[in-house]
Amino acid sequence: MTPYLDVQNLTKSFGALILFEHISFGISEGQRVGLIAKNGTGKSTLLSVLTGHDGYDSGSIIFKKDLKIGYLEQAPHFDPDDTVLDACFNHEGEEQKVLRAKQILTKLKIRDLSQPMRELSGGQQKRVALANVLLTEPDFLILDEPTNHLDLDMIEWLEGYLSRSCMTLLMVTHDRFFLDRVCNMIIELDNRQLYTYRGNYAYYLEKREERMDATRAEIARANNLYRRELEWMRRMPQARGHKARYREEAFYELERKAKQRIEDRQMRLKSSNLYIGSKIFECQYVSKQFGDTIILKDFYYNFARYEKMGIVGNNGTGKSTFIKLLLGHLPLDGGRFDIGETVRFGYFSQEGLQFDNQKKVIDIVTDIADYIDIGGGKHLSASQFLQHFLFTPEQQHNYVYNLSGGEKRKLYLCTVLMRNPNFLVLDEPTNDLDIQTLQILEAYLADFPGCVIVVSHDRYFMDKVVDHLLVFKGDGVVKDFPGNYTQYRDWQSLKSEKDETEDKTVKEKRSYRNESKRKMTYKEKTEFARLDEEIAELEEEKSRIEQALSSGSIDAAEIVRLSKRLPVVSEALDEKSMRWLELSEIADS
Repeated sequence: MTPYLDVQNLTKSFGALILFEHISFGISEGQRVGLIAKNGTGKSTLLSVLTGHDGYDSGSIIFKKDLKIGYLEQAPHFDPDDTVLDACFNHEGEEQKVLRAKQILTKLKIRDLSQPMRELSGGQQKRVALANVLLTEPDFLILDEPTNHLDLDMIEWLEGYLSRSCMTLLMVTHDRFFLDRVCNMIIELDNRQLYTYRGNYAYYLEKREERMDATRAEIARANNLYRRELEWMRRMPQARGHKARYREEAFYELERKAKQRIEDRQMRLKSSNLYIGSKIFECQYVSKQFGDTIILKDFYYNFARYEKMGIVGNNGTGKSTFIKLLLGHLPLDGGRFDIGETVRFGYFSQEGLQFDNQKKVIDIVTDIADYIDIGGGKHLSASQFLQHFLFTPEQQHNYVYNLSGGEKRKLYLCTVLMRNPNFLVLDEPTNDLDIQTLQILEAYLADFPGCVIVVSHDRYFMDKVVDHLLVFKGDGVVKDFPGNYTQYRDWQSLKSEKDETEDKTVKEKRSYRNESKRKMTYKEKTEFARLDEEIAELEEEKSRIEQALSSGSIDAAEIVRLSKRLPVVSEALDEKSMRWLELSEIADS
């Protein structure tokens, strides 16, 4: 493979803060590389340094001669008076390229090519910038968070586009499905050092865990030896002699190893002091529209206790509006939300909380509470809570104005969670958060003993967190799907096959779907009504079993019994959910 990029001993710092130190790596033709690191450790800065937009302290960056490079910034800038088409070509569009631009922009749902850039939202401008960089057809494409501001259809289109392309890639993204399906190499920036994994995201997870295990073992060995050497160092200098100088030098290196820290998220943060009643909220024939755009039309839904719902759909179909209506931030045109008295919402919005930049991180949190009650008589200090979400003691005393965009989002998340809501409403919570924080948030939500609504384009996150979907299709159409995102896409794929094929054998195998062309019988109506209750009972039983198994308070015999019962309940739930889906298709016809 032809080398495209060679980086040797690269160091970058801001004042006393060292982002990375003496890192070296190479990228060759055809490699598609994902860069992973915690917020604030220099991912975007590294891309900016590589593309010449930022300087560096020492080292060398060598690109192949005459290599054509394309760079998508996280926050691109345009001349506000340029039209969309001008912005794509810098006023030099050829007819053939203009046709291609229209195709790509249409895929990214930018349809008015004469619209001035000043009239576009930040998300729309990012999509124009993405179209721009793809149209240049570079040899080497560098992308900073390419999936931000894309809906699921756009992400899947871009995924396929890049996978089929011959372009060499280096990208920063928190979208783990995207990483898994597009990248064939992962590089991780951790503790100022770079680690290379020659595989996709799933391979990275496996090999990173092996590296962490090896590091833990090395630290344990160093600690054992350190205690012995420390006794020797504490003796009188006269007892050591000149010949032991090499041993002194070795001691300081050993001390460095013994005292190094690794982020270990083995402890799961659980809130067990929450209570939420059986009545959550009932969406009673709600309607909302803006001008001619219909968001909801006589929409009914009864939200169940402990439900973890995902909301998906294309941009502009009303997902965020639905949340704002539920929380009372927007008025309804018709209908009402009947919300239970025990419900305490915690809302994480796209806009985020506006912090005082002159305050320290720890002060932002202690202004809310010094201690967080996690139930069972246990409390976490504000500092301990921040540490769990990867704010080191040093970072906690940093000023807000020094935080990266991702660190500010993470701090905002902490301020929402620490108020102990029993109903979390999360609107695009994964934007700008690093993968390590997402894993912590996923574990927190898995153990969360309340209700959750998530609006997200992050397919991996949705699969981990939710067990139910509302699919916003536009024009006031909202579909109720009893499963996670992958199950929904699988069902959609099967449904498309059924719609497209005329093969008689396939029709017979899937004959239950053809029932959507007829009316539901009385027996089926009775079954359909009963399934709602049975599914709710099974979901509640499954939730009780999972909570009991993770509680640590049941004996061995009960663990065995519940472990046997759980797969039985899960299988019954899947079976009844699929039957409910079949009948719902008939009901909607």
